[in-house]
Amino acid sequence: MHRPKTLLLTRPERQSAAFARALDAALPGRFAVTVSPMTRISPTGAPLDLADASGLLFTSANGVEQFAARGIATALPAYCVGAMTAAAARAAGLRAESAGGDVAALAALAAAAHRPGDGPLVHIRGRHAAGDLIGLLAARGVPARPAEIYAQEPEPLGPEAAARFAGGRIDVVALFSPRSSAALAAAIVAGGWPVGDLVSVAISPAADAAFAGLSPGRRVVAEAPGRAGLIAALAGV
Repeated sequence: MHRPKTLLLTRPERQSAAFARALDAALPGRFAVTVSPMTRISPTGAPLDLADASGLLFTSANGVEQFAARGIATALPAYCVGAMTAAAARAAGLRAESAGGDVAALAALAAAAHRPGDGPLVHIRGRHAAGDLIGLLAARGVPARPAEIYAQEPEPLGPEAAARFAGGRIDVVALFSPRSSAALAAAIVAGGWPVGDLVSVAISPAADAAFAGLSPGRRVVAEAPGRAGLIAALAGV
């Protein structure tokens, strides 16, 4: 029997744990997961006015969690970038719909539901966000505004993960965003750790590009964005 491959996850603790559970359910025994969050999510305390809003936009489960933490009861529809974010929104009691793709797909979904005379959509987001969702909606004639209710603070790679890298005992890294990919790449360069046998599996071409400069032994990009697409890509390594 082959030993499980050691997989590094660098998302925040709860998101990493949820992904690890889904991965083990889909591919039981294939991976031994090491979690080392490289991002800390903290609320900004920014005001959130939904009085004129006609809907909510979510591009991350972090946004859903931070919105839910405010205890705002709303019947507004929640348009979500993918299944993972939509599941988090439904668990928070929101009426959620998944775009099943990327920011462009989310813009298309939200624009199709928006009617003339409807109020603006509100993008619940962090200070750092991939893609120009507001711009994509503006190009479709849909008013939208951002609400930056949380910050993504960088965290160093943990000592367990660092020791595993130094000893060549990380087999696979999962890359969930360009920003987290770049942070992990910088940590590997700073540590001087070998990557010749490392496999990187990215959720998107942008996440892959942010890590590609390291020239890992093998690079894989998910054919479809989101949790299911990434798990399908991991099935092939």
